[in-house]
Amino acid sequence: MSVDAFLSHHSAHAFAMPAWTPVHLPPDVPAPKGPYSPAVRAGDFVYVSGQVPRDPRTGELAGHDVATQTQQTLSNLQRVLEQAGASMADVVSVTVYLAHADDWGAMNEVYSKAFNAPFPSRTTVGAELRGILVEISAVAYRPSRP
Repeated sequence: MSVDAFLSHHSAHAFAMPAWTPVHLPPDVPAPKGPYSPAVRAGDFVYVSGQVPRDPRTGELAGHDVATQTQQTLSNLQRVLEQAGASMADVVSVTVYLAHADDWGAMNEVYSKAFNAPFPSRTTVGAELRGILVEISAVAYRPSRP
């Protein structure tokens, strides 16, 4: 199928309203720098984009160690969840990206205080994070209230 045929066939779908809604942050928090939403609600699920260890109001990096950066990142995650009407207790899955695998213990120490049992599923992977030590994304289950 040629590119023109593909675009012609799919153009009706390109402008259809999505079956999900973006979560908007308060006006005093800068918008993301890229073409993405901080979170989206799809049915009873909230998908939170990767949060980083920057102060959401100033953009300043929080500390230079993974413990401090994990704390700020989890705080940012909590803030976005609250904007979506959810909480850390609603989180069912987390992905943690670490710049250095050896930071797992320090990250886990802070992380373990942010969630209560039963803990959400979690995957931790190494990643090139361009000047930060940790990034965290999450999925929460929070049924919409009528």
